[in-house]
Order: sequence, then structure tokens, then C-alpha cells
Amino acid sequence: MADTETAIVAGGCFWCTEAVMNDVVGVKSVESGYIGGDAPDPTYKQVCSGTTGHAEAVKVEFDPAEISLADLLDVFMGTHDPTQLNRQGNDVGTQYRSAIFPLEGQEDEARAAIERWNADHAGEQAVTTIESGTWYPAEDYHQEYWEGEGQRNPYCLATIPPKLMKLRKSFQKHLKAEA
Repeated sequence: MADTETAIVAGGCFWCTEAVMNDVVGVKSVESGYIGGDAPDPTYKQVCSGTTGHAEAVKVEFDPAEISLADLLDVFMGTHDPTQLNRQGNDVGTQYRSAIFPLEGQEDEARAAIERWNADHAGEQAVTTIESGTWYPAEDYHQEYWEGEGQRNPYCLATIPPKLMKLRKSFQKHLKAEA
């Protein structure tokens, strides 16, 4: 198997971002978690309080032979609303900010992805930040959430399908083949 790379992004609720990334070609795994805050080993309840500084984020392991980091970041930018400061829809707070947490050597790609999005959306400006931080995996019940509990969660049923439709419409070439 080819070597994989890792990207960490935050685009609002991690359940939504995880569901989108799981449908992207070349993505081998997606882990929901927290990054960008001050408290060590934060819990979901602490992060949701907005007091830890963490963002809900996903750590994406992908095969760069199947999808480049640039393309993965373009999918990320194009499947959430990067113009909303500290929110995505009804989710409000810094924990729902739009951010890219580049690993070593990924800073230029992160900046370029934001610049590409801005260039393609004249009159709009992404508020997506480029940050660093320590990664903390979310509790087990948050992992693969859309594939299980999310299918019965009214919030997920209202917010995730439109993001998946955006992925299918705008990023067809980066979509995993239907099983």
C-alpha cells in the first residue's frame, strides 16, 4: 500500500465534515477530534461550552497518489461555508470555526486553498484560519457517527445530506465509487 498523508481541518460540526470526507476518493480514514485549544484532553461537553478554545475537527488520512492535498483542501473548502465566522448554520461558537491545521510542510497548500476559494467566489471572503495545535481524538461515540447514530439524529438528517449533495455535485471526480 502506498504511503499516506494526514490533513486536519475544521468546518463546523465534525460529524458533518467526517461524513463528507469519508466519501472522498483516496481517503483511508477519518477521525473526529479536537484541536486548537488550551485544555489538555478536552471532552465533548467542555469543547461545546466554547471555553477551551478547541475546534471540532477531523484528521483525514489519505493516499496522495489518489488525491492531492490541494484537491482534498478544495473539497473541504467547497463543502462547508467558509464565510461564516465562528459558526456553521445553527452551530455557533469558536468550536465551529472554519480552520485548517497544517502539519509540517503543509502551510503553503493551506494558504493556497483559501486563496483559490476566494478567487473562485468573487465578492465573498473566506474567514478560514490557519492554526496549529495538539490533536485530541473525540470520544468513541463520535467516530463514524453518520454511519450509525447520525442516521437517526434529526440534526444530522437536516445538515449532512446537503453537504453530501454539494460533494456529489461540485466534486464528482473526487467521489468514491458507489459500492
